[in-house]
Amino acid sequence: MRSSKVLAVCAFAAVISTSATSVLAKDKTPGSGPNPFSDCGIGAALFPTVKWAAVSSNIIWDIGTTAVTSATASPETCNGKNVAVAQFIIDNYDNLAEETAEGQGEHLNAMLEIRGCSVAARQAITGAIRQEMTSFVALPSYSSADDAKKSAYYYQAVMSGVARNSASCAA
Repeated sequence: MRSSKVLAVCAFAAVISTSATSVLAKDKTPGSGPNPFSDCGIGAALFPTVKWAAVSSNIIWDIGTTAVTSATASPETCNGKNVAVAQFIIDNYDNLAEETAEGQGEHLNAMLEIRGCSVAARQAITGAIRQEMTSFVALPSYSSADDAKKSAYYYQAVMSGVARNSASCAA
């Protein structure tokens, strides 16, 4: 039964990823923007080089809503900088979680450096990440979540913190 659900989700993701999901880029040419399901959202952040995994993750996470919103409203967020931050989070989640709880640390600084945030803004961004993570950690499902899911929560908290301090971080 579980395998049929997984197969159904994968089939749905494949259909969605191959369907006409064009978005408008800055030049407004239809189809010139990023593919929202493979190039944007949490899926692209977690799986930047594995398109089918990015699509599946985006569909499973929130039916692709975040990815489509990102691609439509701000296609520039579907860039390498955010992908590099996501990969850094995946590779260093345990250190980042500990340093975020402490409010400082070299991994935390490195992640914000990758994202292009000013040194002056890092304390405020770290505070915003801590606040966001407090709500995620309080979820009943958090303690049983795997590292990929926890990394996704952390990435979402970072992007929220960066958005609150967008003037202090490079676009």
